Amino acid sequence: MIARIKFLTPILILPCLTTSTFAQKLKKADKVTLTNLETHIHYLADPRLEGRRTGTSGEKAASDYITVALGQAGVQPKGDNNGWLQAFEIDQGKELSRDAYFIVNDRPFLPEKEYFPMSFSATTEITGSPAIALQESGVPWFFDLRETLESNAGNRHFDLTAAIRAKAIACARKGATALILYNSSRIADNLAFNPHEKAEPIAIPVVYITREAKRKYLKDETASVDIRLKVGFSEKRRTGHNVVGFLNNGAANTVVIGAHYDHLGHGEDGNTLYHGKDSVTYNGADDNASGVAGLIELARLLADSRLKANNYLFVAFSGEEQGLYGSRYLVEHSPVELKKMNYMINLEMIGRLNDSSHVLTLGGFGSSPAWGQVCGAIKEKKELALHIDSSAAGQRDHTSFYQKEVPVLFVFTGANADYHMPGDSADKINYNGELKVIKFIYDLIETADKRGRFAFRKL
Repeated sequence: MIARIKFLTPILILPCLTTSTFAQKLKKADKVTLTNLETHIHYLADPRLEGRRTGTSGEKAASDYITVALGQAGVQPKGDNNGWLQAFEIDQGKELSRDAYFIVNDRPFLPEKEYFPMSFSATTEITGSPAIALQESGVPWFFDLRETLESNAGNRHFDLTAAIRAKAIACARKGATALILYNSSRIADNLAFNPHEKAEPIAIPVVYITREAKRKYLKDETASVDIRLKVGFSEKRRTGHNVVGFLNNGAANTVVIGAHYDHLGHGEDGNTLYHGKDSVTYNGADDNASGVAGLIELARLLADSRLKANNYLFVAFSGEEQGLYGSRYLVEHSPVELKKMNYMINLEMIGRLNDSSHVLTLGGFGSSPAWGQVCGAIKEKKELALHIDSSAAGQRDHTSFYQKEVPVLFVFTGANADYHMPGDSADKINYNGELKVIKFIYDLIETADKRGRFAFRKL
């Protein structure tokens, strides 16, 4: 049955690339798994998916692929409204509202490019005709950051944003209706609008105008200018989607197998390690197309197996790179009762097994005493050097389950220089190594299938 299943991609079909001596020695079933792993990872890490950022068309293309693959594996949908997807929202903080404006002498400034409000700015509308060099009560004031920056140059403890806030509060007390900031010094202020800062607003609006805008439109500091300013913020959200499938064996308990499928897109969220100036795509082959490929193959193998003591919930999470949004949402809106979850296995970055050390890290090991007993019973573990990490904490999807008192196991082949870098590509995956990892996990699940309910241990 395994050999008959062919995986079709909903967007493009990629050829099998496996021609190694290792593959020639494999059993027929293992060759199928190896071929599928390559196909899954090459598709999910294709640049045309633009880094699979949550809430984008790349995420949708990836979720379409995963749903087709899970369906072909024999898994049933378990998402919203009997479908595959489970939608959730990501809070991206706040953004400047569409009706906000900053107009000087009838010339609108471009938001973000020529001006932006500070996150603690009051949300209000004001007008006035101040002189740039004068600070009179009842009108907006201008403030040059030059002296502040120069007097604190070299002070690594100096907080410019806090200093601006204190200055704005003082100006408001003296009668300023708004504070308009600019920087004429040669010292970079590195100010930018922070959508995630939840600062208490002060009494007046505070906006920053760029060096170029100041030079272009407000060059004469002795002149009076007509100002119209409106500051407003709106919540910025986007929708992500978990892919959820279920293998119903009519059992009392359910095993959760998860892997996040989202990645960094083009680095829009600022969570990359690349510091170059060029626009790049983060394809995320190891992180975490490798884990999703493993999830799909385990679904196929388990659907065709005699392991019926547990049901299996397969979840491809999104929103992990922004802060575990998908897994946190799932445990709060689970299609399976949490108390009936036996254990959860999280597959993350399992595509870079070192051919010399063969180290496979198992995190969350301390969350159940059963893990030591199960791993000790697997003869095939001799092919891998197991690195045991008892901790179940951290910014990984299994943490969401551990916090709900579900035993967890985090499977990981180790960090590498391409982590959160544009070089994390499909050609660097150790496919033969990932096959070994998948076989180990399957043997682990097979051994655990005979043990019944796992006990949870709080660390």
